[in-house]
Amino acid sequence: MIQTEATPNPNSLKFLSEKTISAIGTEEFQKIKENEVSIPFVKELLNFKGVELILLSEKFLSVKKTEEVSWNELKPMVISHLNDYFEKNNDPILKNKQNIPNNAETNDETINKIIEVLDTKIRPAVARDGGDIKFKSFEEGVVKVELQGSCSGCPSSLMTLKQGVQNLLKHYVKEVNSVEAI
Repeated sequence: MIQTEATPNPNSLKFLSEKTISAIGTEEFQKIKENEVSIPFVKELLNFKGVELILLSEKFLSVKKTEEVSWNELKPMVISHLNDYFEKNNDPILKNKQNIPNNAETNDETINKIIEVLDTKIRPAVARDGGDIKFKSFEEGVVKVELQGSCSGCPSSLMTLKQGVQNLLKHYVKEVNSVEAI
């Protein structure tokens, strides 16, 4: 059974599943990069009118839509697509890392601390809102992150980034001076 949950972004909705959607963590797929997608479920969902971006996580899927389509028309289509997938498949939609780029492991202690804080303290909170946050780089005291899913383009994401993410990282990792989204 699929449940839906509102997110702080009015153009994004979170679809919760009892079944595992992703066994490999959180991955984002964008309509503008649709030609790079090899997963049939994701490709079909990106072809729905108004779907701009989808984020797959362990037990939820977030859909970000354009203004031109309403949730009244899109929501039942997404639920039906998910239900159809799980009626025909026992496996998660994402079950292995092939064709999905990953962040390289690093030996830099500061970067490892930043990633650990992001993974343990920040990512769970962002996931509750249907989004994700990915570490991109750290140079001269500035952490660059990418906000994904519902957080991408959300009106409150800048406040979340500065008041939440930046304050937590500065508290736990003394080398951090500021956080920026890319």
